[in-house]
Amino acid sequence: MGLAADERQALSALFEEVGPEAPTLCEGWTARDLAAHLVVREHRFDAAPGIMVPALAGYTQRVQDRYAAKPWPVLVDQVRRGPSPWWPTAIGPLNELTNGAEFLVHHEDVRRAQPDWQPRPADPARDEAAWRLVRQSAKLNLRKAPVGVVLKHTDGRTAQVKSGTPVVTITGDPVDLLLFAFGRDAVHVSFDGDPSAVDRLKAMSRGL
Repeated sequence: MGLAADERQALSALFEEVGPEAPTLCEGWTARDLAAHLVVREHRFDAAPGIMVPALAGYTQRVQDRYAAKPWPVLVDQVRRGPSPWWPTAIGPLNELTNGAEFLVHHEDVRRAQPDWQPRPADPARDEAAWRLVRQSAKLNLRKAPVGVVLKHTDGRTAQVKSGTPVVTITGDPVDLLLFAFGRDAVHVSFDGDPSAVDRLKAMSRGL
């Protein structure tokens, strides 16, 4: 399969393992809330815009709450099956483009909210896909960073994702770099740069 499909199946299995009330890294959301979010995102054209547009968020929340009220096995099965064949992101390349980071990050949102979590073992295909995704997404997600940002893969490769001075270099495995770029702090990364610049970058990322 591809990253999106693999992470969808892994997240669905984890949902079944931890149950609907398990915590996640998404503030205020349990596993049930996260599963409902994923279903709304892939099944409701009318409600999906509210995920990104604050003015429409109230309606989206009401729809999401209705999905969250479904029996847990039914909700998890909807996540596992994905969208209908006619849904735009059901197409292979578009699925990878729109769902690769989504499901990888949300899988880790559940994993890393559990006690004694540890990073998953290296996986060349997954990690290479994550490195590609973070180089793309960080340019958008960190565009308002108050400093220049360079990402450094543990294999030595680098990518400048935000110009500016002073520069902060963030080093880590691709999955951890991706999670940082999406505002998560349950990550194993290191920072190299002026301490005040590092503090400003961390503060900004927490607001993502």
